[in-house]
Amino acid sequence: MSRLYTFAAILFLALHGYASRGASAQSIDRAQLETELSTLRARMKEVEKQFLSPAPEDRAAFASFLQQSGTGIIRLLPREKFDGILQTRGGGAYYSFTRLTHEYGYGSDIELQQGNLSVGFAGADFGLLTMLGDVSLDDLTLEHPTVEYLSNFKTPTKENEARTQKRQLDSGVTVNEVSYKRHLPALVDKTYVLRSINYGEGDILVAFRVVRRETDGSLVILWKTLKKYPVPSLERSNAVAATAAGN
Repeated sequence: MSRLYTFAAILFLALHGYASRGASAQSIDRAQLETELSTLRARMKEVEKQFLSPAPEDRAAFASFLQQSGTGIIRLLPREKFDGILQTRGGGAYYSFTRLTHEYGYGSDIELQQGNLSVGFAGADFGLLTMLGDVSLDDLTLEHPTVEYLSNFKTPTKENEARTQKRQLDSGVTVNEVSYKRHLPALVDKTYVLRSINYGEGDILVAFRVVRRETDGSLVILWKTLKKYPVPSLERSNAVAATAAGN
């Protein structure tokens, strides 16, 4: 945390120095300023990369697990604290398990905000999220009862059906005494299963476990892919199709 703030302070002082220098000078070497700004942006990007990464000891602690295919370990930052501070779109609060990026807008599958984990963000995109409790990720397969329902869930192809499903999941649905929602509290040492459906981007089933919460509110999350599905497409509703046909 201090590393990011230190660099931000350096950036402020550098820009302040440029402004002061410009006020007293007859002319400004804009080419030099552009070069210095590019250098600062590149440095900021590198600092952000380090700031978003789990600590080396995290990777060491789960080295055996991470040798398995389709696994990973990430850090999520609380959106309310870092969105607008980091260059990364979304402030490091989002992650795509399909594209392996924190950048929001690239098929994001999960978000951390106000102490809650969420799935399904733009348009008709939605997802199902459930918490299993203190369960090892190694014990989760497609045959696990809770995972089986998510694995067999049929992705809606009509826009009105997808949006209806999304609204229902805001309050939650219960199947075989298991609750599935779009939002759940982020709890340490708990394991979750997520099915994320992003139309035109990806459809993925992931199990993950929150292994630690840092003092800055960020979460270190261990995850593994259980199944990937064909990229879903969405049929427009009749109203939208009629409007398009009339133009």
